[in-house]
Amino acid sequence: MTDALQVERLTKTFPGFTLENISFSVPTGSVTGLIGPNGSGKTTTIKLILNLLKKDTGTITVLGLDHMKKEQEFKERIGVVFDTHFFVDDWKMPDVEKAMGMFYRNWDTGAYYRYLERFQISRGKRVRELSKGMQMKLMLACSFSHKAELLILDEPTSGLDPVSRDEMLDILLEYTDDKKHSVLFSTHITPDLDKIADQITFINKGKLFYTGEKVNFTRRYSIVSGSVKQLSPDIKALTPNIKIYPDSFEALVETEYLPGLSGLQTRSAAMDDIIVFISKGEVLS
Repeated sequence: MTDALQVERLTKTFPGFTLENISFSVPTGSVTGLIGPNGSGKTTTIKLILNLLKKDTGTITVLGLDHMKKEQEFKERIGVVFDTHFFVDDWKMPDVEKAMGMFYRNWDTGAYYRYLERFQISRGKRVRELSKGMQMKLMLACSFSHKAELLILDEPTSGLDPVSRDEMLDILLEYTDDKKHSVLFSTHITPDLDKIADQITFINKGKLFYTGEKVNFTRRYSIVSGSVKQLSPDIKALTPNIKIYPDSFEALVETEYLPGLSGLQTRSAAMDDIIVFISKGEVLS
């Protein structure tokens, strides 16, 4: 399988924060979730991919193209959806079509209006009159109308109601169903990724913690819990990721160590569990 996006040894330094040596890929035909707590470097990574920020070191290849040398060419072939729209509020749908059509050689006006009809967006509506969910669908309609091969999404479902979120996820699943289209999906709403992601890349405090298949990420960890009296030195030696409550504790441990921990309650770790425990990185009391 080829990669729609390759990021290798990406580094960018700001005062007080460094995105350090980040490497991951988005296989063609897949949905890759980009996760991490706020301030971990997810949006910075996306801005570097799009050349909205200039990297210090590293290489980025988008659809087989160097993202700096072939910037205009690769941007013709991708779609970008942020958590807020980039249209003029007073535009009606024909105004959006006219403006967007100027930027893309592959723009298909007929496809644009077919997507508007499918997404139930009235041509006479102004952008500001659309709900946030409809605005997200409008951005997707524009991406699909110039035949984008890769979608890069930064928190697109943030603030959406559950029905709108579910509709957007279904659209993305359909988009990648032919195994020719790909999605990089940055979000803090991990249940969305439980539904649609194939791959996970977890960035924490500017450093890469994990990149690979989603199923391996969640299988790698488990949660153990018990009374404070059961919090033995052996458990503390296994992991620094422990929460201590007045009478009980919870700890994130690698699943392979479970056979050596008897008498404790165990459960599978969800993505949210892993993010919270790893980002804390210390025993809490």
